[in-house]
Amino acid sequence: MRFDLIDLRLFCDVVDEGSITAGAEKSALALAAASTRVRNMELALGAALLTRSRQGVALTPAGRMLLKHARTILGQTARMREDLSTFAGGLSGEVRLLANTNALTEFLPEVLSSFLAAHPHVSVDLEERLSDEIVGLIAEGVGDVGIVAGTVDVGTLQTYPFRSDRFVVVTPPGHPLTARPAATFAEVLAYDFVGLERSSSLQRFLTAKAAREGRPLRARIQLRSFDAVCRMVEAGVGVGVVPQTTAARAAKAMSLAITDLADDWALRELTIVVRADDELRPYARELVESLRA
Repeated sequence: MRFDLIDLRLFCDVVDEGSITAGAEKSALALAAASTRVRNMELALGAALLTRSRQGVALTPAGRMLLKHARTILGQTARMREDLSTFAGGLSGEVRLLANTNALTEFLPEVLSSFLAAHPHVSVDLEERLSDEIVGLIAEGVGDVGIVAGTVDVGTLQTYPFRSDRFVVVTPPGHPLTARPAATFAEVLAYDFVGLERSSSLQRFLTAKAAREGRPLRARIQLRSFDAVCRMVEAGVGVGVVPQTTAARAAKAMSLAITDLADDWALRELTIVVRADDELRPYARELVESLRA
């Protein structure tokens, strides 16, 4: 059997994205070309790698074995390129960073700006995911560095503290919640909600929390940024849950009231996770040092 690096990268992207269509897009391949490559891999192997359904794809036992080796080969190839790039007249590399919504929007822009300015030949592939998803993807070798909520079980991954923040409720002035120093998320669910778009890891997290409370999250509108959420809340569309750092910044320019969330999960200790220092490629290790600084 002959699988080239494009085949292996495509296969990993298909598994990560959950469908051949999304995997083809991530690999910058036409859908027909991607489907042909996956089919040819299965023909060369003589076994199915994926099971297809309307919900997407799932790995077969052969697919799980291939995924394990594909990630190892792609990781070694990336490390080889970085090691050899010093002999080619310059340095180049890519670091894959996975982060939850809070870290991505509130803390990473400034850190990554400094890191990229200091490393002009390095790119960062940044992807937003739920914290528990990030742990699994880092353990599998999908990402180099992850930033997760401190409450998630990280297993055997190596961790470093990153930042602290908490979620609060933002409301228009005079809203019933403003009369209280703190409110539970269950109480917040009694009101219309302004949130992030459905694909956001935070929105999925809050929707899951609402389901556990046995109440619907009445999302009146869903937006792409916390600042947009705050503007809609100011306009009286509903209430929103945002990081405290966002709320404090927005309150300087908008007419907003801030109420603490009383739930334990509202306090967010953000943590850096990696497989192990000695497994990190040079630029990934430098990014971790920048994040810790």
